[in-house]
Amino acid sequence: MKKLLILFAFALYITNASAQMLGKNQINSRADSLRGTLTPLRTCYDINYYHLDVKIDIDQKSVSGSNEFAFTATQDFSKLQFDLFSNLKVEKVVYNGTNLSFTREYNAVFVTFPTIIKKGSKDKFTVFYSGNPIVAKNPPWDGGFIFKKDSAGNPFVSVACQGLGASVWWPNKDHQSDEVDSMLISISVPNTLQEVSNGRLRNTVDQADGYKQYNWFVSNPINNYDVSFYIGKYSHWEDSFDGENGKLTIDYWALQVDSAKARPHWDADVKPMLKCFEYWFGPYPWYKDGYKLVQAPHLGMEHQSAVAYGNKFMKGYLGRDLSGTGHGLKWDFITIHESGHEWFGNNITSKDIADMWIHEGFTNYSETLFTECTDSKASGNEYVIGIRKGIRNDIPLIGPYGVNKEGSGDMYPKGANLIHTIRQLINNDEKFRQILRGLNKTFYHKTVTTAEIENYIAKQSGLKLNKIFDQYLRYTQIPVLEYKINNSLLSYRWVTDVKDFDMPVRVTLKNGTYTLIKPTNNWKTIKVDKNITTDNFKADPLFYITTKKI
Repeated sequence: MKKLLILFAFALYITNASAQMLGKNQINSRADSLRGTLTPLRTCYDINYYHLDVKIDIDQKSVSGSNEFAFTATQDFSKLQFDLFSNLKVEKVVYNGTNLSFTREYNAVFVTFPTIIKKGSKDKFTVFYSGNPIVAKNPPWDGGFIFKKDSAGNPFVSVACQGLGASVWWPNKDHQSDEVDSMLISISVPNTLQEVSNGRLRNTVDQADGYKQYNWFVSNPINNYDVSFYIGKYSHWEDSFDGENGKLTIDYWALQVDSAKARPHWDADVKPMLKCFEYWFGPYPWYKDGYKLVQAPHLGMEHQSAVAYGNKFMKGYLGRDLSGTGHGLKWDFITIHESGHEWFGNNITSKDIADMWIHEGFTNYSETLFTECTDSKASGNEYVIGIRKGIRNDIPLIGPYGVNKEGSGDMYPKGANLIHTIRQLINNDEKFRQILRGLNKTFYHKTVTTAEIENYIAKQSGLKLNKIFDQYLRYTQIPVLEYKINNSLLSYRWVTDVKDFDMPVRVTLKNGTYTLIKPTNNWKTIKVDKNITTDNFKADPLFYITTKKI
């Protein structure tokens, strides 16, 4: 029963994830490699522009339409791969007015061109498709289309697909490393409903069959899994925020039946959030596309410039404080967490899903920073320490590369506590803030690797952090500080998987007074007062470590 309670407690915590957590013990298959590996059939072209033009039939739970791929050839080629789940039918692939031949293997589609596409040339082709996408059973952690009704019985429809992949519902080059530079999203829905997507609404077009087409243009690079739609009976209102890069437009989309409670609830958090995150992370990355908060038929997701919200207009995480400190009940978890992803996850995106800790660790830490902004630094410290109760230390935070698998769900609270530990080592909050801002400036609208993030933080901090990153990211257990006191001698050492681990840490033999020591894997000894016992020894709780009395 105790084990079940622990697992249940963790399950409650990890549901803060806005991404589907794939099975950790799955055997990597050919299908996994086709999805997760960058072969020459994928690297041969760089995506510049998509025009996704589809009709969504709510009654039939189907999608039909096309997606135009505009690209630049990075090498000479005559064959390429795009991705679309096998339950969806590729009707045809059109190039220069001609239907191209194609083959399928699992969820990968291979297209052969009639002539060589030369390196550096710009070209395009269009995929026409139709079918019934997977319907999510437990969104957003289990991906696919979501068909619900609002409290008045109106259709309420959307999609969430991080981890599972955007190719679950539309054809694209489904790999995080290649973000399209801009995109037109044209979604046709019944004309009695509204449709919201990423970017800015260009226009709507009435159609003869009782449908209306909504045309949204995304002028910034965007992840495939961020591309989304929301269909329902919506109320819409506008606001603005005077930010670092000028006036940022804010658009709110709440269901008509919920708009009265949505307005004051969202007003309480959104502008303070934007002010806080611009202070810590730098300017909001999508001024051209604006900030939107959209009510969704699932808990939440970081859909770029159209953040999905489904926290039932409650404080905390569905009314719970995941830290157990009380601080998490002072703000709406989904508004803060999913908006934090606009900087980490959307602005800075991992090339491989194995490095998804970059998205979730920093975004989870944004909750601590928001607590600090709106309350105090002490409250922020309490919050980040509190979320440790959800950490399992089951498998490493970094997953296997090239097979579309992420690491441990610990990437949320453990990732945040790794960042908080590094903040203690830097021991200069302004320098730490400039590093966070520098990350968002240096990797602005880019995809990255863990190594790039590690190297940047190490260089800017002036600290040797490679062994620290190795222990927390690539191994399961956190550092253990062993200590003993015999004959007025205090001895201490690190026990770690990483050899020659030498992270400094603050400890005390007297309440309220901490001293920085520099343990290694070998015992070090210092003389202490004869009245000092092991009961007097404590490590600074701001460091995420374990201590063990010998």
